Amino acid sequence: MTLAITPAAHDALETWLDQARALKGTSENTITAYRADVVDFIVFLTAHHAEPQGLAPLARVTTPDMRAFMAHLRGQGIGARSAARKLSAVKTFYRWLAEREGFEPTAVLLARAPKFQKKLPRPLDEASARAMIDTVALQSQTTWVGARDAAVVTLLYGCGLRISEALGLTGADWPMGDTLRIIGKGNKERIVPVLPVARRAVAAYLDLCPWAMAADAPLFRGARGGALNPRLVQKVTEQTRMQLGLPATATPHAMRHSFATHLLTAGGDLREIQELLGHASLSTTQAYTAVDQVHLMKVYEATHPKAG
Repeated sequence: MTLAITPAAHDALETWLDQARALKGTSENTITAYRADVVDFIVFLTAHHAEPQGLAPLARVTTPDMRAFMAHLRGQGIGARSAARKLSAVKTFYRWLAEREGFEPTAVLLARAPKFQKKLPRPLDEASARAMIDTVALQSQTTWVGARDAAVVTLLYGCGLRISEALGLTGADWPMGDTLRIIGKGNKERIVPVLPVARRAVAAYLDLCPWAMAADAPLFRGARGGALNPRLVQKVTEQTRMQLGLPATATPHAMRHSFATHLLTAGGDLREIQELLGHASLSTTQAYTAVDQVHLMKVYEATHPKAG
């Protein structure tokens, strides 16, 4: 990276990332993705212009440069979705950099992202979601680990939590009342209801957990007492869905999708579901409307006398 980016440009990139982290509460996963995407862009410009890219060259990026960059991504076999994400990161960085350095970023900001069809969420049906919760505890020979995994998956489905939010809970969140205060993406706070079945699942885990609980300690522990690694939840979910014969889309995040879709199917209000999920934009939540419509069409085609 040092061969492609001057120290000044590198410092600007890290300053932008630090501000995104501190002021906007951007997650570390997003920070890592932002850094990689912007570095890829600068490395491309370095090869394209055959010189290291400092602040002055970055301010002179042209429309042909942007077209060449998008063509470069296509040539590497990068899909439209990933290319659009990279371009979005570059644009976000350039808005900040242009304001700080006082140049016009029009060439970058007007670059067109490739079109792609947004993937609809792939929820489980209600029976499969219940089977996932009932079966996940059986994947471990250690009783307390099985109870822990069941408690995590129950929270994902019962409260619509992201896996990072469930694993971010601490001893201070226990005992749980009727609601739970969650700090989600962008440091956005929301209150979610806690079903009795979720409280019972967490209580069963804590009764068996060999590690003493402290207010500042993670609620869900790994085998050695540290914070539970999300990869372990993904792995046990994968084992469970294979045992149940569920599709590869039956992931921990699919439990959150299922929570939203089942609420919508039962007549839940879209705005209220948006709040429960912690979506900043209603358009994100509206994807579940499309899922529900797909379900309704399948029911119609299978049952209506005039269908087909």
